[in-house]
Amino acid sequence: MTSLRNFKSLMAPLILLAIFAGVSGLSAQSGTANRNDLYAVVEANNQFAIDLYRKINAQDAGKNIFVSPFSVSTALAMTFEGSSGNTRKQMAGVLHLYMSDADRQTGFSALLTETSAGPGKHYKLNVANALWGQKGYHFEAPFVSATDKYYGGTLKSVDFAGNTEGARVEINTWVEDHTAKMIRDLIPRGALDTDTPLVLTNAIYFKGTWASQFKPLFTKDAPFNVSKTVKVQTPMMHQTGHFRFIKEDGVEAIELPYEDDDLSMIAILPDGDIDKMGAGLSLDQIKQLCVDMFSQDVDVILPRFKMEAGYSMGPMLSGMGMPDAFSVKLADFSGMSGRPNLYIGKVIHKARIEVNEEGSEAAAATGVVMVEKAMMRDKAVFRADRPFLFIIVHNPTGAILFMGRLSNPSL
Repeated sequence: MTSLRNFKSLMAPLILLAIFAGVSGLSAQSGTANRNDLYAVVEANNQFAIDLYRKINAQDAGKNIFVSPFSVSTALAMTFEGSSGNTRKQMAGVLHLYMSDADRQTGFSALLTETSAGPGKHYKLNVANALWGQKGYHFEAPFVSATDKYYGGTLKSVDFAGNTEGARVEINTWVEDHTAKMIRDLIPRGALDTDTPLVLTNAIYFKGTWASQFKPLFTKDAPFNVSKTVKVQTPMMHQTGHFRFIKEDGVEAIELPYEDDDLSMIAILPDGDIDKMGAGLSLDQIKQLCVDMFSQDVDVILPRFKMEAGYSMGPMLSGMGMPDAFSVKLADFSGMSGRPNLYIGKVIHKARIEVNEEGSEAAAATGVVMVEKAMMRDKAVFRADRPFLFIIVHNPTGAILFMGRLSNPSL
């Protein structure tokens, strides 16, 4: 990544974003220990976010990318609560959860509290978790208690065995209700069967208006350079204002805050191939860009776009270092049922975003489908007129909530 020489160390825990937002940390009632646990979990989640983006980048060259790594890591963290043995070690490595059980649980609990929009905010940010268990199936009390207490993941009784389609519809309706109908049919037909014992779900929804909105009058169709040889016409929004911005050798980056300054979009525009940038992307690089940005007058040209994506993440997560969790023979989730009789059959993720003159609306959901082994089956100018990476960050915690790449706004 010589062309990104100064795109050196990209975010030194994303906590730095919170510092730049002028945030001192958690609210006064949160103690130092809770704050440290929260930041440890944020650092772990953000590192997982970069790892996941690089994995998708490798398999989806030239395509649009949009994902909520926050949603995926939260759903997997709840699943982690029921893991044991080597399965647990592998999941800890992929999720970067190198901390005690107490620190992890306290950290996630604090993070989920912090990322809920409180009263008086001009944006919406909702995160919800739920477990869906076969009625009459035995789940270990510590697992059920931990997912409920620290993640708000209440265990809901459904009848996969007697009414599989009814259970699927109930789960999907819950997801729709918690994402303002943006995510529909998270669990597709055929993903569940009469022997499904458990599904773990996370849903996240965000809607915010820009602190400095674009005027529709200034939005004009203009070329977006998909590649050196391919251009497409797309609506390009325009405004001039005071923003945190940096132009270094090989890369430009800008912070576009939403109202209340609790959340921002960070847009990162490389001079060269965005696939190559993604291949070498690191959390330290993003952190350093955020450190290097400073307030100045900037002429901002940004495409208006919509994007939705869906991923079956089992193969990706297995390839990232947790294959045992998906193995009929090797998976150990005895913390869930008291026996090592469950493995992860599917990790399903869907995400949508719309960026326009007023602001952004984004939602995502993740479903982890457990399978029972016995039932196994087979002025400065920031002109984003070429592919760019974007991240939506919760500034008070520094948590990466959404992450994507716009390669072609016409898709």
